[in-house]
Parts: sequence; structure tokens; C-alpha cells
Amino acid sequence: MSGGKKTVLILLLLASHGSSLWLISQVPRENYLLTFTLFLIAFGSTLGIYKCWEQHFSWQKLLLLGVLLRACVFFYEPNWSEDGLRFLWDGNLIKEGQNPYLFSPEEWKNQVSGSENSFWEHAYPQLNSASYYSVYPPVKQVFFWLGAQVTHYEVYPGFLALRGILLVGELGTFWLLWTLLGRFQRPKKLILLYWLNPLVILETIGNLHFEGLVLFFLLLAIWGFDAGKHALAGLGWGMAVAVKLLPLLLAPLLLSWKGTKRDPIFWGITFLVLVASFVPLILNESWKYFYQSLQLYQGRFEFNASLYYLARALGYWVAGYNTIAILTKAGLGIVFLGSIFLAWKQSSTPVCNLPKVWAMLYLVYFLIQPVVHPWYLLPALGLSVLAGQWTFVLWSFAAIFSYQAYSENPVQEKPIFLILEYTLVMLGIYLDYFRKQRTFTLVQ
Repeated sequence: MSGGKKTVLILLLLASHGSSLWLISQVPRENYLLTFTLFLIAFGSTLGIYKCWEQHFSWQKLLLLGVLLRACVFFYEPNWSEDGLRFLWDGNLIKEGQNPYLFSPEEWKNQVSGSENSFWEHAYPQLNSASYYSVYPPVKQVFFWLGAQVTHYEVYPGFLALRGILLVGELGTFWLLWTLLGRFQRPKKLILLYWLNPLVILETIGNLHFEGLVLFFLLLAIWGFDAGKHALAGLGWGMAVAVKLLPLLLAPLLLSWKGTKRDPIFWGITFLVLVASFVPLILNESWKYFYQSLQLYQGRFEFNASLYYLARALGYWVAGYNTIAILTKAGLGIVFLGSIFLAWKQSSTPVCNLPKVWAMLYLVYFLIQPVVHPWYLLPALGLSVLAGQWTFVLWSFAAIFSYQAYSENPVQEKPIFLILEYTLVMLGIYLDYFRKQRTFTLVQ
């Protein structure tokens, strides 16, 4: 295909991508058929652009295209998740001088009943888990407070403020991915699979989830290791944990890895970051309510799981009841043992191989967990793109099958959609880890 024809095709694909995102931002998640169709068009456009795009291109143009696609969903209220409203709820509590860990929305609503501040009356009916205390770490609460601080108890401006914060993080992620792909001598066009990915755009900017910011800090850690700036690496990993506890998964790997196991600078900075980040939980014994909510989320909710559902079925057959309390603890034990095994096997791996190893551990964790929301995948997706692997790229499309559950009232998952989703995930695992002839790769 000639260069001119490729340019025209890319422009058409971008138009299709942007219009699909714009429409999805206005379609409720209950309308699954339309949601799936539009997402399929957007994801297909991403792959089409990836195949047509030449290896040598201007990063400025690609940066602009990604920002324009994010603008397609920037000015609409989140349709796929109520989490953004809870973020603003916590942020406004802090603005009121209150501790968000000491009051569930239900308790606070009873205290301010009849208040002239209409935010509480407007937001409360739309919250999920209103009887639960906040489960978000203190650093994340700072971002919520910033979002509330620049608005006057208004929901829509609050959404825009949070999106502004997340967009800054996405710009940082773009720069780090671009830089690291060059340092690791991998095709820079791989960045398209994250930067133009509709799941990334919809779940970060669209639905206000902070996993994109977690990826930024993980990439900052890898960049710090590669550049010999281990203080910066410690800051990156510490902040990733401070925003979302899940990167603690990587602790055994870092404790045994040749680059960090005897590095006082890395561990010293990490320790300082974590202490500064979590010390607010000591106030008024906030940690008790935070831990209580963590336990509830770990021991009560089930959504979009794979191996966990098989183990649960076995538990029903053997014990006659839902053994979630046992299975979640067993799952964490398996993940811990897996991380120990990987730490032993990969203790001498070079920096350029860290994204692959970290993504592998994320994969083990998600396959065992009882709850796998689509936005949870974003840090592992970015790491997989950096490693040139298939699994999380395929999963970033397959995750749309999980939204079928919201088309039912009450929410109900259908096995056929789980089978479709995890068939694609298994295909990715085969391509990345079990092929003898690596002829079908992302970097072709």
C-alpha cells in the first residue's frame, strides 16, 4: 500500500475510533449490544492504525492524536462506573475537615440531613457501597481533595478536575513508554497499543480510574533502574503502592533482584515514601476502618473471575456453601508463593526484562482473584506493551465481555461471556509463554 493510501486509511480509522468513543461516553452500560459494537469498532481501529503506522513517525503527532481521542470522552459524566462520585464524596469530606475513614456515606448523610449543601443529597443516591468506609489509600485521597478543592461542591466540575489530574498522569505515561521502548530497543509503534487503546481511554479519562497513574509510577521505577537513579525508582514504586496497594505484589521480586536487594538508597526512599503516605491512617485509628473495608472487598465481592469461579464450584460440591473466605486466603497464598518462585528464577534478570516479569505476576494474581474489574488490567497492559507481549493486549479487548453483566437487572454474569473473555486470555498466554516457534508477535 502506498504512503498516501496508508495516510487516508489511518485518518479514516482515527475518525471511526474517535466517533465510537464519543458515542460510548453517552451510552449507558446497560445497553450492552450498542456498547460492545462501538467498543469493537474502536478497538479494531486501534489495531488497524497499529498495522498501518510506519515505524518512523513523529511522537508529537501521536501524542496529539491520543489527547484528541481522550477529549472525545473528557466532557461527559462517567457512564460505566459510580466510582468517580465516591472519589468526590471523600474529597468533599476532607474539604469539610472530616476524616473519610471514620464516616461511611450512610453515616455522614444522617449527620448532614437537611444541610443547605445540596452535594450530599444529590450524590448519595448514586453511590455504591454507601454503608462501607473508604477503601482508598491516603495519597489517593489527596487527589480526591484536589478535585473537590477546585470546585464548589459541584459534581460535574469535580469530574473535570479529576480528569485533569489523570490526563497529566497519562502524558507522563506516554513519555515514559516512548523513552523506555527506545532504551530497550523495541519498536516504538508498540506505544499505540496503549496510547490509543479504547479501554485505557474509557477507564482512565472516561471513568476516572487511577490505575493509569499506577502505571506511570511503575514505569518511573523502571526508568529509574535503567538510568541508575535508584532514588527515583524507589519513589516510583513507593508511590505506585501508595496509590493502589496491589504493586506490593512486586516486593519479593525486588527483595531478591540483583539491582535492589542490597540497595540502601532504593529501600530507604521507598520506606520514607510509604511511611509518609500511610501515616494518616494512624489518626483516630483510621487504619481499623480502612482494613475493615479491605476485608469486605476481599471476602464478599465476586465479578469477572476465572480460576476462582472453578474453585468456588468445587467448594460448593465439597462443602455445600460458598467458600470465598477460604479461597481468597488460599489465592493470596498462591500468589505469594508464585512471587517467591519468580523472585528466585528472575533474580538476575536485566532491567529490560522487568516489565515482562512484573506483568507475569499481575497475570497470576488476576487469574486467581474473585474480582477483576476491567480497569484493574491497565498497569499490566502498559507493562505488557513495553515487553511486546500479547496477553494483556487481548485481555484489554476481551474485558468488554464483562460489561454484559450490567445489562441484567439485577447484575448477573452469563457463563458464555466469561468463556469468550477467558478464551482470548488463554490465547494470549499461549502466544506469550507456550509457543515453540515465535512467529506471531506483536512487533511484526
